[in-house]
Amino acid sequence: MSQTLSREEQKQDENIRKMEVTISKLLRIGVFISAITVFIGLLLFVISGNTGYPNQSYPTHTIEILKGFLELKPYAVILTGLLLLILTPIFRVAISIIAFIQEKDFLFVVITTIVFVILIVSLFLGKAG
Repeated sequence: MSQTLSREEQKQDENIRKMEVTISKLLRIGVFISAITVFIGLLLFVISGNTGYPNQSYPTHTIEILKGFLELKPYAVILTGLLLLILTPIFRVAISIIAFIQEKDFLFVVITTIVFVILIVSLFLGKAG
């Protein structure tokens, strides 16, 4: 038995490493953008001294949050950052589906797709949408 890998196995290992590095970078970028967004929202809150919403009313749906974000309402900006943080691992699962399709690993395509569907359904059942 030879300890050396065939060229095809080496290429597959290299592709897996590249995919892992790409996914790692995407996760870091997502967390960084989320943190910056939350920080900007906190900064807006400190500068303005209010949440941007009267009488302790706050947005509870994604559309309302995004409208408030576009209007630079501090509370909505913070919530947008948190929403981005929640969506980051979901995005990672979606990227994994694409990677498994490219590798022609259809068992993992099916498994990862099921996980993705569960995450999306959970997001909507949790009243995030």
